Amino acid sequence: MMKDKVVVITGASSGIGAALAQAMGQAGAKVVLAARRVEEMKRVAMTIPKAVMVVTDVTKDEDCKNLIDITIKEYGRIDILVNNAGISMTTLFEDITDLSLFRKIMDVNYHGSVACTYYALPHLKASKGLIVAVSSLTGKTGVPSRTAYSASKHAMQGFFDSLRVELMETGVDVTVISPGFVQSEVRYKALGGDAEPRNESHIDESNVMTAEECAAQMMDAIRERNRDVIIADSLRSQLLPWLRLIAPEQVDKVAYESIKKGTT
Repeated sequence: MMKDKVVVITGASSGIGAALAQAMGQAGAKVVLAARRVEEMKRVAMTIPKAVMVVTDVTKDEDCKNLIDITIKEYGRIDILVNNAGISMTTLFEDITDLSLFRKIMDVNYHGSVACTYYALPHLKASKGLIVAVSSLTGKTGVPSRTAYSASKHAMQGFFDSLRVELMETGVDVTVISPGFVQSEVRYKALGGDAEPRNESHIDESNVMTAEECAAQMMDAIRERNRDVIIADSLRSQLLPWLRLIAPEQVDKVAYESIKKGTT
């Protein structure tokens, strides 16, 4: 079903984005990689037949427009847009010393997704294509030490839920995918209270889902054009949104305890 589909993936130089790009390439898709880091993107492109690379900073509207323009020039259409570019943070709100952290995270995670979608939408309507938003479990419920990140993912959820309704009867579908912990560089590059990368992970990376496992489940969701999908390796995480509805205080307590255990 993915053969010859034109798929644009932001944040494709590592982690989930790179793994999804490789899975798409193996399925026969025409993959367009978008990322800021050229060398890392080249390494991913070498594993994908005829991959197109576009250096893209999603915080810049002109870069988002250029990404779409180059894709159309190369292939004449876009079938799937995957808004995957993102950054995280790890610090309690009271320990933040530079409020630009909030703007940085919102610019990448939320505004970058909005801009790429804006420029791609006419072409997606022409192809009756699919918009994919890579959110997070933190977009379903608040998580301690993730105030800015959770806010950006809640914003994504609200935007893409609203857009889905606007696009009814156009043939364009919107899929929101919310992974839990996945092995990637995102935690090493997570911002601290000074709005600078921490350069360390706060969890044991060996105990979480691999990017390839996550990408395989994402491929299933994309093929089915599912509405809203949670990807997690624990039943508790899968049930989190429902538990939030029926026992919100208990969910908050679990999240609070996780701070002390260092597992958030």
